[in-house]
Amino acid sequence: MKGKTEILWALLVVAVLLGLWELCVHLLQLPPYVLPPPSRIFLAFARDFPLLLHHALVTLAEVGLGLGIGVFLGVGVAVLAFYVRPVGRALTPFLVGSQVIPVFAVAPLFVLWFGFGIWPKVAVAAMIVFFPVAVNFLDGLRSFGPELVEFFQALGTPEHRIFRMVRVPGALPFFFSGLRLGATLALVGATVGEWVGASRGLGYFMIQANARLRLDRVFAAILVLVLLGLGLFWVVGLGERLLLRRR
Repeated sequence: MKGKTEILWALLVVAVLLGLWELCVHLLQLPPYVLPPPSRIFLAFARDFPLLLHHALVTLAEVGLGLGIGVFLGVGVAVLAFYVRPVGRALTPFLVGSQVIPVFAVAPLFVLWFGFGIWPKVAVAAMIVFFPVAVNFLDGLRSFGPELVEFFQALGTPEHRIFRMVRVPGALPFFFSGLRLGATLALVGATVGEWVGASRGLGYFMIQANARLRLDRVFAAILVLVLLGLGLFWVVGLGERLLLRRR
């Protein structure tokens, strides 16, 4: 009951904000190439939905591949840093550096290195996912107290089973916390990569619409990005609930 009430309140707030937006645009007589009203945006969303869906699937494929690569590298680096402490200390500046580099700075480089296909956007998404997954999973591995581990070691349990039975389950909440952040930011990274150089994707769609002063189509693409972000957040949360329930 409480969850339904919160959803209703959220929908009410969104409806009020959209109504105020519509009213202000009409009262101030703003042209659609400056700020289109929500009614015009939803009309563009409905009219261009097949085209938006086509570009959204391209962006989603880039994000999915970037997520897979970023998670694989992030988990691998976290495990390496946990078991080989000097390597962990040496990798810390690179972990931080991978996060502070602006996406707009590396996206053109990836386009030069990998061309105008899907891989520059995948590389940007993977780079964004890598840091929160690596740092959070490493914190999760370090969060466990030594008592339980020493108990299993006293029983003669090999380290690979301790890792599978104790360390990984204990680090899962930290891992999913980083994955939720990385999944949503990867969507932003893939879109920025499409702005720099692409022939498909929501970022490309937005650049083309903006060049034609079709801001209603730009906002329609933004709406699709919001829906994709919410969907990714929900999928990661669902995976977290399922795996943590098993734990």
